[in-house]
Amino acid sequence: MKVGQFTDTFLPIVDGVGRVVSHYAQGMGERCEACYVVTPEQMYPSADQKYEVISYRAFTLPKVRQYRAGIPALDFSYRQRLSKLDLDIVHAHSPFVAGREAYRFAHRRGIPLVATFHSKYYDDFWQITQSKTLCEVGLKYVLNFFSRCDEVWAVSASTADVLRGYGFEGPIEVMENGTDPREVDWEAVTMVEERFSLQTEPVLLFVGQMNWKKNIRRVLESVALLVGQGCDLRLVMAGQGPSEQEIRELTRSLGLEEIVIFAGHISDSRILSGLYARADLFVFPSLYDNAPMVVREAAAVGTPSLLAKGSSAAEVVEDGVNGLLAEDSTPEMAARIAWALDHPDQMKEMGRLAQQTIPKPWEDIITAALERYQNLIASKRQ
Repeated sequence: MKVGQFTDTFLPIVDGVGRVVSHYAQGMGERCEACYVVTPEQMYPSADQKYEVISYRAFTLPKVRQYRAGIPALDFSYRQRLSKLDLDIVHAHSPFVAGREAYRFAHRRGIPLVATFHSKYYDDFWQITQSKTLCEVGLKYVLNFFSRCDEVWAVSASTADVLRGYGFEGPIEVMENGTDPREVDWEAVTMVEERFSLQTEPVLLFVGQMNWKKNIRRVLESVALLVGQGCDLRLVMAGQGPSEQEIRELTRSLGLEEIVIFAGHISDSRILSGLYARADLFVFPSLYDNAPMVVREAAAVGTPSLLAKGSSAAEVVEDGVNGLLAEDSTPEMAARIAWALDHPDQMKEMGRLAQQTIPKPWEDIITAALERYQNLIASKRQ
């Protein structure tokens, strides 16, 4: 089987979609005849990759500089390389430029097109336009794309509900993302302690875009409330994004300059893994994210998460068993953090159960995906 993965974000970008595609590509590159990743020009080649990258010229987006975009139709060299591909199936991870490229390729070759619904696009459109009319136009574009696919996947049941809420009426297969449980790399933990000057105080960790849609204000206000009550802790914020300057300003206005550590964009997986392992609690109250990889990655090293009740991210957590849930309010978030810091033994047990119940090995995810690919290929040929 020859597989094409089409994506608007890829390595070295370490957002959720980029990492999901890299795992798909690596796993399928090892088990298929060939696997190709089609993406804007942005990747730093890895010596041990099992797939080939076909990229088109791209430019850095001004407000989110870790992302790149391009116009593939204008890249003649890319078009030549793409025309020589002989694929059996195409998988799109975005309804935008990469998704349209995937559709055109699959349509011309008469091969199946699978698309995964990853994000809450209405929220993205609203943040950019602040216009209900333009958001509705954007949703029509998204729905038009997914309606043309041979099979649509969602990364969780709640994510599928979001897509149905947008008006999609076709069948949706839930195909979760994987995360491999792993042993703690204590050398990496020591490395991040030295790098970020972490001592013996409890550490809270947030990993994600520095973007208000991640509900970061709730994190900072909760920490400020606890510090005002005399709690000794540190908060590490890993990531970058369009709201970073405003988030730093709020941090200063709350008097948290000595409490909050802005770690920036971390592309080194070992450093990121060390931060997950060093944290006493992963704090991620986002109401935007669907099935965030970061919650699974924290669980993979035995670190429990605090999530917002009713959020899509909270689907994998049973409150008080393998993580903590709180209402989306500063007093309750702060109270749950305080409880976690006061009960380290219970938190270790939650972390152990999180490690057992939340991550799903990528090998199992790839096996299930390849089975669905094979069925689609057979159906298309018939």
